[in-house]
Amino acid sequence: MVRLVPSGARTALDVGCGTGRFARRLAARGIEVDAVDPSPEVIEAAGSPPPVDGVRFVCADATRMDLPERHYDYISCLASLHHMPFGTVSAFRDALAPGGVLAVLGCYAERTASDFAWSLAAVPANAGARLAVAARERATGRRAGAVRAPVRPPETSLADVRREAAALLPGFKLRRLLFWRYLLVYRKDEHA
Repeated sequence: MVRLVPSGARTALDVGCGTGRFARRLAARGIEVDAVDPSPEVIEAAGSPPPVDGVRFVCADATRMDLPERHYDYISCLASLHHMPFGTVSAFRDALAPGGVLAVLGCYAERTASDFAWSLAAVPANAGARLAVAARERATGRRAGAVRAPVRPPETSLADVRREAAALLPGFKLRRLLFWRYLLVYRKDEHA
């Protein structure tokens, strides 16, 4: 996701920021970040470490926000778009500055034989990832009861994502990934 940040980006919106890890990574690159999440507990946890210059944590529902048009150079949605209507990407598209990038690391619902085959391929990698996360949590002292962003299973299939993106994000690119994820990238025309 960091590799998708356009060169010279100055502003970013991190939708569904959770406890703010990705927002902090963006800010470390000198980007002013609006980090948004609807969970008050998560936003409180995100703001509890010493404040990070360049990150503004906001407790808000991204579907109801009045986003400034043509403002953000980069908008990220990491495993958060499936918590809102897909059409919300229209507001994100309009909030992108010319040349800006919308990057969605999304979750999809399994519906097809191909989806289930990808899931089967992900099982060993998922087990390895869970072990790595558990080891990191033990090493850093992060407790299992630590605040985590609320989650729910996705309801939209990958085919539905592709169809809706085609209607709302002309020129988008979509790639299926392991772990029941996809990467959707939309670059706003420089002259838009």
